[in-house]
Amino acid sequence: MAGAYDGVVARLVADDGAVAGKMFGMDCVKAGGKAFAGNFGEDMVFKLSGEAHARALALAGAHLFDPMGGRPMKEWVVVPAAQAEAWLELARAAMEYVTG
Repeated sequence: MAGAYDGVVARLVADDGAVAGKMFGMDCVKAGGKAFAGNFGEDMVFKLSGEAHARALALAGAHLFDPMGGRPMKEWVVVPAAQAEAWLELARAAMEYVTG
């Protein structure tokens, strides 16, 4: 599903001024030097709060990001590839959150 991730990143870079980069070895997208979304396996992760966080967690298969196992990152939500149609909207909400 790298194609879907790459498509979202291309739109964020072209339309919203985001920058593609790396965070802890993971491909990610940044704004103002802060990571707000990334690629995790086949899925995409987003740093969210409030209503956007709740919307993301409500998607089938979504869960809190727990890259090390046992200590979920409460602001970061993993949204599975099956929900890729929601990725761009969530990425924009995440970008707004970190730059807000």
